Amino acid sequence: MRRLIPTGEAARPVAFAELPPPVPEPDEALVKVEAFAPNRGETFLLEHPRPGLLPGKDVAGLVVQAAADGSGPAIGTRVAGHPAQGGWAEYAAVPTHSLAPLPDSVDSVRAAALPLAGITALRLLRTAGSLAGARVLLTGASGGVGHYVTELAVAAGAELTAVTATPERGERLAELGAEVVHEPAAAQGPFDVVLESTGGPDLPVALSKARPGGLVVWFGQASRTPATLDFFELLGGTERVTLQHFHYAGAPYGPDLATLVRLVAQDRLHPEIGRIADWTDTAGTLVDLRERRIRGKAVLLTGGTR
Repeated sequence: MRRLIPTGEAARPVAFAELPPPVPEPDEALVKVEAFAPNRGETFLLEHPRPGLLPGKDVAGLVVQAAADGSGPAIGTRVAGHPAQGGWAEYAAVPTHSLAPLPDSVDSVRAAALPLAGITALRLLRTAGSLAGARVLLTGASGGVGHYVTELAVAAGAELTAVTATPERGERLAELGAEVVHEPAAAQGPFDVVLESTGGPDLPVALSKARPGGLVVWFGQASRTPATLDFFELLGGTERVTLQHFHYAGAPYGPDLATLVRLVAQDRLHPEIGRIADWTDTAGTLVDLRERRIRGKAVLLTGGTR
């Protein structure tokens, strides 16, 4: 079986290797991978890969071996899945609680683009609470998570301002109903909810945009620069702001993945896919994703996709 494994090289982060197919645990199904979608965070892990790392958390494909414990979809079911690792391969073992069946109307390309970014967006918005009529600020908005958050939040009635590095990266977000600015300082607050994903100097600026009693949810550090908060500066700023750390992780993922699939099937959620390529182009795609040259998601095809 062909699988992509880390090389530790910045210019070529992965290479093909021939390895045995995975042996599923009793609660795992074996999926023939048709498409997978790397995430920018995975590109950072590949810079100094830990021993045994098998990358790949977002896949779509066909169940070729059902779980031995009787859970999950049957052989022949098309699925989207969120394995813990190992998805950049011809076959992946996926826990059945991290699978969602696909209807005929949802192709493998869009399905592969859903898991990590879509589940993060869903859970992030649940953390934010009711958004009907709320003013929301979203930083680092042009990636996969940002597009899902924007479409879902606007549909829920939020007045959303999205921060992107360039006008080009904000075009689709504006089409979805967001006001687009290019640095947090330009956002016209105050905001009921601030969703902050860049860290570094942007975090204190975003924090200052919250209304008194507002909520700031810090869910990423895409700038890769640590943030510094000055207590006395905060004390002289907006009062009673809640700053909350967020991480999407926590199984089961299947129910949230099923919700995302349903929204796509109903034409209520539209994955932003900036690149579709054969998986022989994975190394170059990972570099472009790391360097922010892809808007939204990138999807790699192993062959036989629908």
